[in-house]
Amino acid sequence: MTARGVWLEDLTWPEAKVRFDAGAPVVIPIGAASKAHGPHLPLKTDALTARALAQGVIERLDVVATPVVGFGFYPAFTSFPGSQHLAAGTFKALLRELVGNFRAHGVQRIALINTGVSTERPLDELEAEQGDLLMLHMRLTGQAAEGLVENKEGGHADERETSVMLALEPRSVRMDRLKLEGSFEATGATGDPTRATAFKGERLLAARVDDLVATLQKRWPELR
Repeated sequence: MTARGVWLEDLTWPEAKVRFDAGAPVVIPIGAASKAHGPHLPLKTDALTARALAQGVIERLDVVATPVVGFGFYPAFTSFPGSQHLAAGTFKALLRELVGNFRAHGVQRIALINTGVSTERPLDELEAEQGDLLMLHMRLTGQAAEGLVENKEGGHADERETSVMLALEPRSVRMDRLKLEGSFEATGATGDPTRATAFKGERLLAARVDDLVATLQKRWPELR
């Protein structure tokens, strides 16, 4: 199936101009490119997830997806080697400037797909400041697949995230390195990932994409 949308990075600038002039919405995926996800998931977990969600959207809607924004506000992970973190003000300034760049190029409709939790508050503040952004928080999507999740506790490097990574890039999941005991400060994880499967990950991603597409079309009914 031919995708309806496109990745911005695959276009030439004249092609980007044609899309922008035609009113195509721009979708900005946000996911940490380097943030601890327990002893068994790679630092790039959020970035891979953000890209997969945006890919799902461009396959169904005529939007332009930007490169993943790989840095954000992640204060709980600063002590874990490799985890990168921006202050909340810096993170908001980064997104404000990116959005401003697209506005200067004539883009009128902009949505942000956020895979983080600590990033929600600064992004909501940016949405309130801008007024016309559409903020899409992944945590609030995918309820249709929640019945597959056996252990709903946790929230980080748990059954959900591990399932998603088993679906997206199983070779990067180190299930043999799981530590089922210990605090978040010791492991960088909360919840029980041992029940994770690739099938659950595929269903979770599909349900999240369904919700993102529905929200985008609700905001912009003519979007197909």
